[in-house]
Amino acid sequence: MTDLLVKGGEVIDPAQNIREKLDVAVKDGVISQVAADIDPGGFAQVINVAGKIVIPGMIDLHTHVYEGVNQTGVSPDLAGVLSGVTTVVDAGSAGCYSFGGFPKFVVPNNKTRIVCMLHISRVGLNYQPDLSRREDIDIEETVNVIKANKPLIQGVKIRAVGPGVPRMGVEMIRLAKQAATEGGVRLMVHIGDRSIVGTDGPTLTQELLPLLENGDIITHLFSGNPGRIIGSDGKVIPEILEAQERGVFLDTAHGRQNFSFDVARQALEGGVRPRSISTDLTIPGRQNTVHSMTEMLSRFLALGFSL
Repeated sequence: MTDLLVKGGEVIDPAQNIREKLDVAVKDGVISQVAADIDPGGFAQVINVAGKIVIPGMIDLHTHVYEGVNQTGVSPDLAGVLSGVTTVVDAGSAGCYSFGGFPKFVVPNNKTRIVCMLHISRVGLNYQPDLSRREDIDIEETVNVIKANKPLIQGVKIRAVGPGVPRMGVEMIRLAKQAATEGGVRLMVHIGDRSIVGTDGPTLTQELLPLLENGDIITHLFSGNPGRIIGSDGKVIPEILEAQERGVFLDTAHGRQNFSFDVARQALEGGVRPRSISTDLTIPGRQNTVHSMTEMLSRFLALGFSL
């Protein structure tokens, strides 16, 4: 007997170019059939979802789910399966000195699939500022931890913000890229520095973008903070368009203070095309502004994106 029939919904699956009214049968926890008008006889449970949308489990490319370790780490299942998201990517909550709790305590106790970006800072986001000086980076141990924890770790994360920027400049990005290359993973870079007041203070966005390769990730694409992808002339900086052309993955990562509708509109008009919508979900974000992936999707509908 097949376990479950989800009947009468509008199935949307962009990967298979599907958008139509279909039924979905599930057996032993796995989708066994997607077709129109499946006979409901013989199913243990039939759920009528007429008028609703049925989609594959979503992937959230930017979350912080080091629950119980980081102060802002949200429950992976609250960010994940309880919100329609079957895979969450933790974006650098842990560094090489603090990663051990992920495979031992977090991953085994949640149903949601978890993938991690390892912070280039030794201790990750356990305190702020996360990266202040060269001594905060341990390349050798970062690479060791990556290699010992594949496929759980799939990338290196660095935030191009804070006191590390004036002290190290673009060298901090080069070090993170070195660790990612030696570890055989991609690099994720946070842009947009909300610690800078007004227009004063150095930013790295235009310098760091040429260092990124196909598959590397820019996150907080539509940040309105200093270091954003809109220049002082109100136009998209050329480096982001060049990075997009090279195959750099452009991720939105809304967050509580890392998204601007004005920047988003200017960027879209200037030819920028995000590859993913993500939340940057944390405990404070769950309570205020971000909430969940579906709320993020609604904001992109408001920007003119199609369902």
